[in-house]
Amino acid sequence: NGTAKNTHKTTAQKPAAVEQISQADLQCLSEALYFEARGEGAQGQRAVAEVILNRVDHPRFPKTVCGVVNQRGQFTYNKNARIREKGSFARALAALSGAPRLLTDGATYFHTGRVSPSWTRRFERTTRIGSHVFYRSGGQRVAAN
Repeated sequence: NGTAKNTHKTTAQKPAAVEQISQADLQCLSEALYFEARGEGAQGQRAVAEVILNRVDHPRFPKTVCGVVNQRGQFTYNKNARIREKGSFARALAALSGAPRLLTDGATYFHTGRVSPSWTRRFERTTRIGSHVFYRSGGQRVAAN
């Protein structure tokens, strides 16, 4: 299917095996990292990548990176804008290659600290990295690696 091979586990310590990374998923994740977290350091960008990949693994969300990134009302940056810093591609490739997801403790949601969305009351806060605050639903970690 062109996406990274994922297995559902409750503890995430080792990278998942990778069959093939689709160019579409690489492009979608690169754009999301760039436009959602380009002002963050590498750790902040990896954390946003974790959220996207955790969503791919979660039954409530689409099953592809592009499906998650393009889901209505979730990532609202201009999809026609151009990436000006190519490092986001390298970070996206590392995330899609099965790098361990240990930063956000299974988060499937995030927001910047400048806003206080009402939906945060429904979720468990897991961490804050840079200017982003991370949350997961149901108190249960959902991560593939």
